[in-house]
Amino acid sequence: MLESIHGPEDVKALSADQLPALCEEIRRVMIQTVAQNGGHLASNLGTVELTVALHRVFDSPRDHLIFDVGHQCYTHKLLTGRYDRFATLRQEGGLSGFTRPDESDHDVFVSGHSSTSVSAALGLSVAGALENNSHYTVAVIGDGALTGGLAYEALNNAGRMKNTRLIVVLNDNKMSISRNVGAMARHLAVIRSRPGYFKAKTAFSAFLTKIPLIGKPLNRGLFALKTRIKNLLYNSTMFEDMGFAYLGPIDGHDLTALQNCMEMAKHMNRPALIHACTCKGKGYAFAEKTPKQYHGVAPGMDPDTGTCRPSAAGFSQTFGQTLCRLAADNPRLCAVTAAMCDGTGLSTFAKAFPERFFDVGIAEEHAVTFAAGLAKGGMLPVVAVYSAFLQRGYDQLIHDVAAQGLKVIVCVDRAGFVGEDGEMHQGLLDVAYSRSIPGATVYSPCNFMQLQHDLERAVEEDGSLILIRYPRGGEPATLAGVDLPAGNATALCHTPGASAAFVCYGRVSAACLAAARTMQSNGAAVDVIALNRIKPLPEHLLDLLAGYRHLFLVEEAYATGGLFQEILASLCIICYNGRVHTRNVAEEFVPQATVDRCLEQFGLDADHLAQWASDCLKGD
Repeated sequence: MLESIHGPEDVKALSADQLPALCEEIRRVMIQTVAQNGGHLASNLGTVELTVALHRVFDSPRDHLIFDVGHQCYTHKLLTGRYDRFATLRQEGGLSGFTRPDESDHDVFVSGHSSTSVSAALGLSVAGALENNSHYTVAVIGDGALTGGLAYEALNNAGRMKNTRLIVVLNDNKMSISRNVGAMARHLAVIRSRPGYFKAKTAFSAFLTKIPLIGKPLNRGLFALKTRIKNLLYNSTMFEDMGFAYLGPIDGHDLTALQNCMEMAKHMNRPALIHACTCKGKGYAFAEKTPKQYHGVAPGMDPDTGTCRPSAAGFSQTFGQTLCRLAADNPRLCAVTAAMCDGTGLSTFAKAFPERFFDVGIAEEHAVTFAAGLAKGGMLPVVAVYSAFLQRGYDQLIHDVAAQGLKVIVCVDRAGFVGEDGEMHQGLLDVAYSRSIPGATVYSPCNFMQLQHDLERAVEEDGSLILIRYPRGGEPATLAGVDLPAGNATALCHTPGASAAFVCYGRVSAACLAAARTMQSNGAAVDVIALNRIKPLPEHLLDLLAGYRHLFLVEEAYATGGLFQEILASLCIICYNGRVHTRNVAEEFVPQATVDRCLEQFGLDADHLAQWASDCLKGD
């Protein structure tokens, strides 16, 4: 059936009896594709009927559909003419795992981070009203994203906008990445569990089934009456207090109920919020049972058994194990994360020290300031967060931690390239924004043992803001088990009399080492100096570098604000008369590809580095 769907108009042309088969086929295609390519599975399985209903009721792209975070947009892609390319999902040059306007007119807004949809939708809706357009703007947001403060700022603003055609669809599956936490989760649970409403709804539905040929107008009127009954039973919701017309809760897998509710929302004279309860992982027994395990799936899953390839130990797991060891001896040590307990390696800590583990939901700004409060109260907080998401906490790092001299350790996971998740998830800015903060100390370990040493040192030493950045995945084979000290510049490779040196930090240190060995086999003597502490620079570093005629500065980060801008400026001050060659990431948003391909594309792999440095040395 999907082969015949080239756009939403084909979805509208299907009969109601054909829709269950369509939903089943969509789930089957999703499971097969994600098993092969990896991706977000459980969240997409849970929003199949919801997305089908959206395209039956609204007229995309005339009506704007905005998916919060965007990782639940696979059904949307399949229904908007991209079935023939769906096998390329998350592959280099293929379909993005998120919404991308340059990919389709049906993708209105770039997505990738949480809690942005209502703000963007409100802006589009207001712009449409100013232009006298009659289109609707729909924001689809999950209950997990409602733990982010930006969503409430937008909801609070939107409820006062009476002349906009804004509809918010709350996809309530009781999950984000990990199980939802906090007052909002409890509030939604109360709404879902009011027995009086559901008894009235069931009785009313039974009565309706006995009346033939109700018709759409009567159906809308009865739905409105049902909404009034609901409000009488349990007063109002916080959404109504904000100014929204609240519709629900409804079964997010009942296509008829969804379509009726969406049609009703279109006839409201104010912003409307539809509360749809869905099952994350719907239709795939393994994902329904353990949705957290199937939130993000790596390539190579067996679709018949749900078995995923075992993942090798990575930096995240090493961090989590080290933190547990340190916490056993330090009762002040606490761990804070923003809905990333498993992804950051903190699941063991959460079980071992539940009273000192805090998952604050998808609220990175709050995580940082909460940690500052813990520090002010005498605790030693360690915040674990992905590099791309910590961008949201930049102001809090400055204002609430560094400026107040509070000791907070921030462990920055997914630093550098992250691969198939693409542009909005690459961790290429943390070097610039972390090094710009006065008084901050920044470490960038290049293997597991150095990460352990850095974390130990961070716990023991005085100071305020300390950041430790490390990449996704495992350590390079060439550096596995190598005992590297914390805080220093280490010569990974040294040849007496060498006049050239690679200067590097983090993951690319291994590639520089391999490149140097290749060059040495061809008769060129090249050293490798790997930095661990990238702010402040290690003592005597400039004196060491000044002894080389050629310096090859290599970093997995953008040039602007990068470490090597400081090194270059410092070398100029001491009147360094050698030659400096730099290689970093071009200032562009890096599209999806494997990490190895990203490194290769920007010449940061061993082969390209060896060829580049060799060419620079020719004729010297």
